[in-house]
Amino acid sequence: MNADVQLPLVDVLDTQMACRSAGDADAPVVLFLHGNPTSSYIWRDILPAVARVGHCIAPDLVGYGQSGKPAIEYRFADHARYLDAFLDALGITSAYIVAQDWGTALAFDLAARRPEFVTGLAFMEFIRPMASWADFHQVEAARDTFRKFRTPGLGEEMILQGNAFVEKILPASIVRPLSEEEMNVYRAPFPTPESRIPTWRLPNELPIEGQPADVWQRLSAAHAALRASAYPKLLLAGDPGGLVSPDYARAFSAGLHDCRLVLLGSGRHYLQEDHPDAIAREVIKEIEGIPARRASQSAMAA
Repeated sequence: MNADVQLPLVDVLDTQMACRSAGDADAPVVLFLHGNPTSSYIWRDILPAVARVGHCIAPDLVGYGQSGKPAIEYRFADHARYLDAFLDALGITSAYIVAQDWGTALAFDLAARRPEFVTGLAFMEFIRPMASWADFHQVEAARDTFRKFRTPGLGEEMILQGNAFVEKILPASIVRPLSEEEMNVYRAPFPTPESRIPTWRLPNELPIEGQPADVWQRLSAAHAALRASAYPKLLLAGDPGGLVSPDYARAFSAGLHDCRLVLLGSGRHYLQEDHPDAIAREVIKEIEGIPARRASQSAMAA
């Protein structure tokens, strides 16, 4: 049983992208970007709350959720290209962005390329260039698993044939147990090996030890732009976290301009499933505080 609602579709390049939305269509946009192997469904308990302060829009990335699966490689650059086209199709020229996992890489990259687009950024469990495998994940067993995902032949067997990202990685990276109904929503986009190519490709796109070189270079530039940026930021972290530990979050947020850190408590990678109310509350607080921040900055500049 698929417990999700049927989402509206937007024509994007050679396919369609699904999206869920909530809030006043005339309000400033709050853009929610998910990661692998989830969809806009992961924001289902956050979107309605945040909708009181903005027009919330959460696309299913191409190849995910209810979006189409065109014959592309599903590399990071492909996702950025389709996201750009999605934003153009809806006429979105600026937004407050809320992102997790690969959604953060897309957000950082978008902000680097179009700094005028981002009014603020809330992010969690973020993707970054990692100099060594020791920098990836809090759990050694997870590092071993992802090394296997990146091993030709073995990775395809585990993910394309075994659907490991949905059946293993997702539930193991959430503290509370997902119901069968919830799992079925996450399973629905990936019924066949061919349909799972997007979930296999992204682990192979993680920028680790300089590879893949193009993703490494693109996200290194995006992180440099993030460190130089002045827009308000909110970093949300769980304990022990998956990609981001509380200690790493403290150090990382300290190196950014205008970044508030919130420690959510017990959480692994998919923090939206364990802390939807807290995430919504903190995002609302950030968005409501932007006018006062701008006024203060203007006064200081004067």
